[in-house]
Formats: sequence, structure tokens, C-alpha cells
Amino acid sequence: MSTEQEESVIPRNKAQSVESAKTTTTDPSEYLLEYDSDEQPVLSVVMPTLNEERGVAECIGRIKNALDELGVTGEIIISDSSTDRTPEIAAANGAHVVTPDQEGYGYAYQYAFERARGEYIAIGDADTTYDFEELPKLYELVASGEADMAMGSRLDGEIKAGSMPALHQYVGNPLLTRFLNAFYDAGVSDAHSGMRVISREALDALECSTTGMEFASEMIMEAGASGLTIAEEPITYHEREGEATLSSFRDGWRHVRFMLVNAPGYLFSLPGVMLGGLGVGIMAFILAGLRVNGVRLGVHSMVLGSLLTIVGYQVTTLGVFATVASDPVSSADDHVSGWIRRHLRLGQGATIGVVLVAAGTVYGLTLLGQWAASGFTTLPFVMQDMLAFTAVVLGLQTLFSAFFMSTIAES
Repeated sequence: MSTEQEESVIPRNKAQSVESAKTTTTDPSEYLLEYDSDEQPVLSVVMPTLNEERGVAECIGRIKNALDELGVTGEIIISDSSTDRTPEIAAANGAHVVTPDQEGYGYAYQYAFERARGEYIAIGDADTTYDFEELPKLYELVASGEADMAMGSRLDGEIKAGSMPALHQYVGNPLLTRFLNAFYDAGVSDAHSGMRVISREALDALECSTTGMEFASEMIMEAGASGLTIAEEPITYHEREGEATLSSFRDGWRHVRFMLVNAPGYLFSLPGVMLGGLGVGIMAFILAGLRVNGVRLGVHSMVLGSLLTIVGYQVTTLGVFATVASDPVSSADDHVSGWIRRHLRLGQGATIGVVLVAAGTVYGLTLLGQWAASGFTTLPFVMQDMLAFTAVVLGLQTLFSAFFMSTIAES
């Protein structure tokens, strides 16, 4: 970066006063267009802001430097919900300020996207954590056709001391990234990096609808579901200017909840199959008369096996309902939900349910008859009773679940 460019932005100095931030303006750029310009910008840079008067001028200055380096025309759109002087500072530095008519991080982006005119869209936060002078390497990946969306990876790059809480750096971000990769095969190293570049065509292909912080996850999930190519480049993450607005646990939970709700196979079917399989295994182990270290499992273990089987079956059924009734970002790819949804129909489900109820009832009546034949003197066969009752319960669940699934599938 040239000396002139270094002087055109506010220095990264935590001791900088708020008053200085309010009055400093960056040098103009021949490539930054006015919003009402007849010339179509190549790159639109969108930043949502909430009381970012300390850092917004520096970010705008660095965006101008990036445009100068690229030699492409651009516009800067600030989607602002501030109560401080952020919008005035942004406008004085050449940005176009829009005010969303609803709250939310995701909504601020979507509101600005509708007003962006560029062939390519770049996004990032206005708190100086992202160095917008690193935009060119992301832009080149998309402009060259190597990727539909390029992301800056903080975890593969450098995280400056004090810029990210240890909980986020070593637990939150890596864990959420693993979830996203496992559920949606995103193949990224830093799923929640806020510095991204995407082509307008790719952005229009996404069907993002969330209004909160989970928008960052939804954008990647939608890109993966749409078959878009995502590429990453290491970036440096800096200490922010101003007060943080992120709530670690609340916003982290929003990401996890959104990912799970849109992955019913992982939320319902996989745990359900594991619970049900464990329950059936315990019951079969007991009925086969097998022993553990010479000890034969008794009625309490049989009750546990029965309950696990019933609960596992119910949770798996909820997974099937979720895939039929909801519209997740990507279709369920687990074998259980997928197979049931593709092959099981009302008549088949009802038949299986009736067969299970009948089998359990007949077996139960047989045991009752044996007890009556003994003059009600011989103790009931508790293990066999549990097996019969479990079959009846599963049959009833199957029968009514088949009708319910048919109802929601037709609605």
C-alpha cells in the first residue's frame, strides 16, 4: 500500500477519540461512484451498521483503496440502524446510507441487497475487524469464475491478539463450522466469517429469508444447496473499534437452531434410530437369555429397552414428519427419513400398524390364557408381556402416524 493510501484512512488506534472519528473523512476515489450515477458500478460493498461511528470511516477508506487497486468502479451501501453519528460519517465519506424498515442483521443485508447495483456484491462489518484492503483477492476469485462466492477465512489466516474472544476462536466458530460442514457438506474452514464476495447472479439464486445473525449460516447453506462453488482465502482479523453488539450464547444458539431445524435427518432420524436400535438390542439380549459377567438382566432392563424402543421410534417418526411438512434448505439425505418418505404410503403404513397391533394383542392374549389356565397362580411372564405391549404401542403409533403423514403431505 502506498504512503498516500496509508494516509487516507483512520489509523488503527484504540486511543483515537470519538470526536476524531466523527470529523475525519477519507480521501476521494476516482472509482467510487455516487449512488445516483448513471454509470453502473462493478462492485457494490454492503455494510450493516449499528453505532459504528468509531470505525466506519476507516472501513470506507480501505474500501476506496481496494477499488483503486482493482481499478473497478464501485459503490458503498451502509444499511444503518444506528443512534449515533454513523450515518452522517458514512455519508460524508461517500457512502450511500439506507435505513432498513425492520430490525435484524440479516434483514439489514437483504434490504441493502435489493438496492445494490453492482455485478458483484461484497459484504463485511464496519467495526474495523475486517481489512477491506484484502477484498481484491476475494473479488478476483469470483470475477475470474473460479468461485460463485469467496470468503475470507480468519481461522486459516491470522487473528490479532484481543480481536476475538477465546471462546469464539477455539470453541464457537470451529464447532459451528464443523456442524455446517457435517450437515450441509459446505467444505469451509470459517463458516461465520463476515467478509465475502458473491456474484449478483449467485446471490439472486439464494433464497435467504432469515433476519437475524443466522443469516451468515443460511447464506452458506443456500449456496451449498444450490450447487454454488465456495472458495476461501486467508485473511487477518483485527481488533474492533467501538462496543461489540454480538451476544455469544444467544447468537450462537440461533445458528445451531437454524442448522438443526433445516437438517431433520440429524435432528430427529439419526438420534431416533440410535435410541430405537439400542432399545431393540437390549430387549433381544434379555429374551435370548444372555448374561453380562454372569448376571442375567431382569425386568427393569426390559422396561428400559421397551421405553428406548418406543421413544426412538417416535423421534424417528418426527423426522419423517419434518421432511414432509417443512421446506428445509436442503432435502433430508439420511437413509431412514428418505426411504420412508419415498416408499411408504398410507395403505402400507396402516397395514404395518394393524399387523403390529394384532401380533402384540394375540401374543398378549396367549400369555393371559396361560396365566388363566394355571388358575392365576403362576406369576405372569413379565418379559413377554413387555414385548407384547411394546408391539401394540408401536403398531398404534405406526397406524396413526401413517394417517397424519398422509394428511400433512396433501395439505
